[in-house]
Amino acid sequence: MASTRDNGTQARPQVHDAFDNPPKGPVGVHRGPRSLSVRVLPYLLVVVLAVLCGLGLWAAVSGSLPWQQTHTDASRVISSHLPKRSASSSASENKTSAEESSQGQASQPSSQSPSASASSSSPAPVVNRGTQVAVINGTRITGYAGNKRQVLVNAGYTAVTATNPQGALPGVSTVRYRDEADKATAQEVASLLGITQVEQSSVASTPVEAILMQ
Repeated sequence: MASTRDNGTQARPQVHDAFDNPPKGPVGVHRGPRSLSVRVLPYLLVVVLAVLCGLGLWAAVSGSLPWQQTHTDASRVISSHLPKRSASSSASENKTSAEESSQGQASQPSSQSPSASASSSSPAPVVNRGTQVAVINGTRITGYAGNKRQVLVNAGYTAVTATNPQGALPGVSTVRYRDEADKATAQEVASLLGITQVEQSSVASTPVEAILMQ
């Protein structure tokens, strides 16, 4: 065993420790060579962040992401290549629908009753201002019938006479007419003279007579 001397003193045997066989490569604060993946990772992170920032800026400017705009463009292209219906085919379809509708209406039975058809075919009453009209004074006012006669003359009546009563009188002013054909004329006479009571009577002295009681 090797020995050493200390200042000429007695030799002591040499003791081996960890420093006699140091490990290979740097130790302590020194690190060994890093792998490729560890060295590339920071660059990958920078690239990913740059892509995300670019996508965010694109969405803020255009309002949509690139793949959404691509999908929209593809839909437009597909729709533009679809066959369009011609105007002639649309017109023919509309014509067919109209013919079917008209045929359906023609096949439905008429809901108009016979009585309604008969009433619509009958002529409406007509006012005849040439009809003979008698104005009868049932009041004690002298000249009252003549005044009312002038009202009818001014309205266009050409055969109006003012007379005094003969026989029984009604309780209220009344316009009487003989035939149904004179009903419209009697109603107009009553309207002109302010009379509300209109009735058909076989005892009327003329086709139309107005009996004034007030």
